[in-house]
Amino acid sequence: MEYTTVTHTFEPIFNAESRVLILGSLPSVKSRENQFYYGHPKNRFWTVLATILKCDIPVTIEEKKAMLLANHIAIWDVIASCDIIGSSDSSIKNVTANDMSVILDHAPIEKIYANGAKAEELYQKYCYPKTQIAIERLPSTSPANASCKLQTLIEIWRKCVP
Repeated sequence: MEYTTVTHTFEPIFNAESRVLILGSLPSVKSRENQFYYGHPKNRFWTVLATILKCDIPVTIEEKKAMLLANHIAIWDVIASCDIIGSSDSSIKNVTANDMSVILDHAPIEKIYANGAKAEELYQKYCYPKTQIAIERLPSTSPANASCKLQTLIEIWRKCVP
């Protein structure tokens, strides 16, 4: 496989009541095809959050947005554009970061979480110098993090629910 330049094409999800911001690195190939976050069928993001929030696992984009916003959760990605091979976080280079002020200037965010190590690393490098807001890493919900069982993800991710 070879490098492709990818530009993030969908908007952050937040509103004026969002208190928690969860950041990924960049949407996967499947997510880009679906035009929404965590679109790979084996990504456990929606299952983890729905379990913690005690609601049905959302299926449609509108259901996913509604679940997030009703629970004061914002989501976005650190990367606005980069070069990447497929969906491989380890291949990411030539990063342009998203401007976190898009959310931070309009929502009372109290805590920022990274969905995985790469999101944390990129936030620290590109965003923290501007935001001066700490980020806490959570284990990735990606199918690439198969060694982390669903129940473990649920227990650790529980802290991010406001």
